[in-house]
Amino acid sequence: MAKGGVDFVSISTYIPQRAVSAVVRRSPDVVSAVMRRVRSKDTSPERALRRELWRRGLRYRLHSKRLPGHPDLAFPCARVAVFVDGDFWHGNQWRRRGFESLEHQFREAPSASYWVPKIERNMERDVRMNEELVEMGWRVIRIWESEIQADLGACVDCVADAVHSTEKVVYGA
Repeated sequence: MAKGGVDFVSISTYIPQRAVSAVVRRSPDVVSAVMRRVRSKDTSPERALRRELWRRGLRYRLHSKRLPGHPDLAFPCARVAVFVDGDFWHGNQWRRRGFESLEHQFREAPSASYWVPKIERNMERDVRMNEELVEMGWRVIRIWESEIQADLGACVDCVADAVHSTEKVVYGA
């Protein structure tokens, strides 16, 4: 049972995760340049998922302002909301890189006091949005960007199954 009494099942149980152990040190200028290019919507993994869903005949709404958390994809008739979560921003990168915890990932970073609370707030907001959507009768699917990169077909199958099913299942982080 996840926080807030909502059950979550992650599609990551079907997709093997690979650990990346190398710690990369970047100069502040490089980090700044990378952060300027980060997008909150229409990311490459999101576009890949949308393209494949469209190819399979599934039609959706993008970034619905009417729903809590503004899901990346919404299937109103099926009441399915899909979020494509970035590993770094939503707290999965430490697992992928083989760290013991989120705090451990930032143990040597001078900006740990900024990043750890920020990512924890993102994770808490994700749980709140999931709960609000479930209370409204929506099914919620959260897919990590790394899951899309590892096995796009499995991610598309997960969404398609939820859209075509009548049971209320919550997939997510």
